Amino acid sequence: MKQEEVRQARARIAAALPQPVEILRGSLFRRLIRHKRGCPKCARGQGHPVWVLTVTYRGGKTRQFSIPAARRQQVQQWLRNYRQFRNQLEKICELNHQLLRTEE
Repeated sequence: MKQEEVRQARARIAAALPQPVEILRGSLFRRLIRHKRGCPKCARGQGHPVWVLTVTYRGGKTRQFSIPAARRQQVQQWLRNYRQFRNQLEKICELNHQLLRTEE
């Protein structure tokens, strides 16, 4: 691929990137919280479903964020955007490697 073709391919990928303000790193889980006593629902074994976003940071530190059920779809979209952004960024890096290897 010639340098101009590589630059055009890189520009197409960059133009299709998700908005950086709409990306989120982590994993979304559905958990059941059960109270030890005083809750009839928990006593029946049903528990209370909650959505939790888990993010691991450098050094192995993990944070968990409770996500309201009404925002679950937004969080899921932001997580998809992050994966897409990361994958497209890798493609841009590969194209940049080609630019470094090719001659004008």
